[in-house]
This record gives sequence, C-alpha cells and structure tokens, in this order.
Amino acid sequence: MTTTHGSAKWQGGIKDGKGAISTKSGALADYPYGFASRFEGKPGSNPEELIGAAHAACFTMALSLILGEAKLTAEYMETKADVTLEKVADGFAITAVHLTLSAKIPGADNATFQELAGKAKAGCPVSKLLNTKITLDAALQG
Repeated sequence: MTTTHGSAKWQGGIKDGKGAISTKSGALADYPYGFASRFEGKPGSNPEELIGAAHAACFTMALSLILGEAKLTAEYMETKADVTLEKVADGFAITAVHLTLSAKIPGADNATFQELAGKAKAGCPVSKLLNTKITLDAALQG
C-alpha cells in the first residue's frame, strides 16, 4: 500500500485566475495552470494532460508486469493517452481516453501482444479509477 500526493493552488476567478500544480516528488513545483491553458491552448498545464500522463504511465507499467508474467520483456514501449473533455448537460466531463501504444517486444506475436495489452488496459489502477470509455490501439513493431 502506498499513498502520495499532488496539490494545487488557485487565486482569482475562473477566467482571470491563475493556478499552480505541485507533486510530492517535485517533478512539478508550482507549475502554472489555468483557464487559458485548459481551454485556449495557451502555455501551462491542465488536469486532463496530467490524467493522460498518469494513465499512459500506469498502463505501460501494468503491461510491463503482465509481459513479465508471460516471460516477455519489452525492448521499448511508448504510450500516448488522449483525454477528451466535453461539455455535457451539467457542466464538463472527461468522456473518453484513447491509449495509443507502440512497442517492440522480442518473441511476442501480435495475438498475444493484443491480449496482454487489453489486460493492462482493463487492469491498471488508473483505468479502474476513470469512469469513462477507454479505447486502445496497440501496434507491435517488428
């Protein structure tokens, strides 16, 4: 069992306000976020990209574990998580996460790779946390 934390500070209104995100590890230390970085493409972070990074990392680690159980080891894996935030009737919601994985795994055939990647998608803790549609495109490089 492990517990860690992230934190956020905020000053001002929703559109003119400014925030800062920090993590226990220090990977982010008062990193800026706000309305403009979330909805207008301006510099800074936003909750959805942080969820995407967390989901990509969690899924990829889970797949590494599952591969090991199958006596396989990845030469490399790269995962991107596209997180969709949409306006819904009662505000906004994350409506989907699409994982895109590219991997080179010596000794793995595509059918086994797809099966194990699907298990990782369903079983990683961040997938279990998210109450949204999660899809996966997994490509095995030769």
